Amino acid sequence: MGLSAVPGVYLGTQIWQLAGSQSGILSIFMKAMSLPIGFYLYGFTLIILNPIFCLLLGARLKPYRGPSVSFRCLPWYIQAALHFTARYSFLEFITPTKIANFYFMAMGMKLGKNVYINSTRISDPSMIEMDDDATIGGSANIMAHYASGSLLVIEKVRIGKKALVGHGATVFGGVEIGDKAKVLPNSFVLPKTKIPPGETWGGIPAVKMNLQKTGTVDVTEILE
Repeated sequence: MGLSAVPGVYLGTQIWQLAGSQSGILSIFMKAMSLPIGFYLYGFTLIILNPIFCLLLGARLKPYRGPSVSFRCLPWYIQAALHFTARYSFLEFITPTKIANFYFMAMGMKLGKNVYINSTRISDPSMIEMDDDATIGGSANIMAHYASGSLLVIEKVRIGKKALVGHGATVFGGVEIGDKAKVLPNSFVLPKTKIPPGETWGGIPAVKMNLQKTGTVDVTEILE
């Protein structure tokens, strides 16, 4: 994070020195503009350096089941530490854009064509796959890890073609969402859940929903 700030701080310093030779409104304007310019320069540097350091430090994830304190899960801690610096300091300002998609891909996330990601709440990107035309709605939580007793489990998450994860929904590791399937907003999809193609699931925990002909969901007719 400190290394990512170097270009922005350097440029800001140069602008402030130049502004010192100006007077009045122009000097104030130049100093004020140096702040957002420096911030965005920091952010773009960060999303370039994070994937590089992940690669150099061997922080691409593999399926794992074992103690959370172990050398085998060290890559998970490294990727999380690097990714969260971008997630909490900069990604909100560029999501949803192709630039954010580029960052997720550089961190190991497998993205098909025309995917739409409107959430920064994505953990373990190198264990997540999205097929063509899939959508992750605003503030959805996608994480490829969960706790099983005293164990840490890391498993892939797959979101199929034209599938939709609704606003605020939570999806855990081991989940597979079939092609054209939908997860309703604010639903909670338990680990290892397999949602067949074309189905709509919702609730806490998420289960298959019965859709009426009108296209609305009758929450009193949840299929068991």
